[in-house]
Amino acid sequence: MARSSASALSTPLSARLPAALLALAAGAFLLWGAGFAGADALHDTAHDARHAMGLPCH
Repeated sequence: MARSSASALSTPLSARLPAALLALAAGAFLLWGAGFAGADALHDTAHDARHAMGLPCH
């Protein structure tokens, strides 16, 4: 059974805060990493991801 939005909001902040901080840290790390990565590194990463998903890229 899905939780309603009212029950999700009634979850104490102390239970939601660690997940929110982890999501914030992961997002900041990804943005920072993409911002300072060279174009070749970004291209190679996207290329490898396409191969991992089985998509053609050549």
